[in-house]
Amino acid sequence: MPSLIGEYDCKVDAKGRFMFPVDLRKQLEGFFEKGFVINRNLHQRCLVLYPIAEWEKLNKKLSKLNRLIKANDVFVRKFTGGATNTEPDTSGRLLLPKSLIEYANVINDIKVLGSNNVIEIWDKKLYEEFLSQDIDIEKLAEDVLGGLNFNTGEDE
Repeated sequence: MPSLIGEYDCKVDAKGRFMFPVDLRKQLEGFFEKGFVINRNLHQRCLVLYPIAEWEKLNKKLSKLNRLIKANDVFVRKFTGGATNTEPDTSGRLLLPKSLIEYANVINDIKVLGSNNVIEIWDKKLYEEFLSQDIDIEKLAEDVLGGLNFNTGEDE
């Protein structure tokens, strides 16, 4: 699976469809036609579009959780509850389910972001609000990446 990058402005039509960005489609060569699973993001009011191969890897890990443990059961239900299969139509459009459109406050203008192994879909206004948050990116980078050695040249 290639590492997906880019930020694209798109519009959602009255039926909840959007034209998938051509550049992202090229990055997904061999994966685009197989379809996606779309779901709510755990941390932000946006949607996550998983290429089928990525969803299957994630779902395989989830299936190993013991559902007799309440926390596991609740998490799997909450996480997978909105998950919906979606495939591109012949024009390259994807349909956003109504319940997920409502969750993400998608109105018309959206941002579609390549985000490593998944694609994020944001209402444009909410994405701009997210970007304008006062976050100390230097501190965040140190907290998240400080323990990694970028000088080894090894892939981990």
